[in-house]
Amino acid sequence: MDRRSGAAKLRTGVRMPYLEQGDPHGVPLLLVHAVGDSGRIFEGLLDRLPASLHAFAPTLRGHGDASRPESGYRSHHFAADLAAFMDELGIEAAVVAGGSSGGLVAQRLAIDYPDRVLGLALLGSPLTLGDKPEAEHLWNSTFSKLTDPVDPVIVRGFAESTLTRPMPDILLDAAVSEGLKVPAFVWRATVRGILDDDFSAELGGIAAPTLVIWGEADALLPREDQEALARGIRGARLLTYPGAGHVFYWEDPSSAVKDLASFALGLAT
Repeated sequence: MDRRSGAAKLRTGVRMPYLEQGDPHGVPLLLVHAVGDSGRIFEGLLDRLPASLHAFAPTLRGHGDASRPESGYRSHHFAADLAAFMDELGIEAAVVAGGSSGGLVAQRLAIDYPDRVLGLALLGSPLTLGDKPEAEHLWNSTFSKLTDPVDPVIVRGFAESTLTRPMPDILLDAAVSEGLKVPAFVWRATVRGILDDDFSAELGGIAAPTLVIWGEADALLPREDQEALARGIRGARLLTYPGAGHVFYWEDPSSAVKDLASFALGLAT
């Protein structure tokens, strides 16, 4: 498939690199990555998506090769950047799929810019992490203390902690390489924001059709959180993957593409 790359200069002052592919007249699909990742994390999905989807995988501020402003690393900042990205590329509205903490950004986009979201797909997305002692422990023991240069062992360990099955070294090495592009201050600010974010009380305001996908072997997000997330959004549907982990869209992109493409293309009919 013809895949293009570019970089958009946004009205928010951010330079946002992105990958793009598919029919320019197809259903727009915006893929939102998690902390420490970049748009490249979705290459496995992009390889398998039907050409009828006009897919975009941008890299959020502070990550990958995007610009790194001194501040603005909460979900509402990332969502404002995505709205500006859509304006810059002439995307009126899109199906928005957020992976892991990128799902918090996707939720915020759907809450703050409801007319820009045709559909919402939450891929291993938290309801909230603020009530998870293990997440707060990780902050206190590791991320709050990060300094430059960021230790590759920490980045690799964080990536591996999200997996339930071994990944080819070439894929894991690529993820670690992208993670090492993120300065320590961006890691600290973004992780702290993720732990503080809780949109539970606002989920009822999301009007977009929503698909929640969760891996049953996810060690970070319990089933009851995902059920609460799906209940909180009117008409949301919860789909579970037996044996899959937190980043199932990386481990098993074929299954994720099947369900994501069916959801996105179904909104166009």
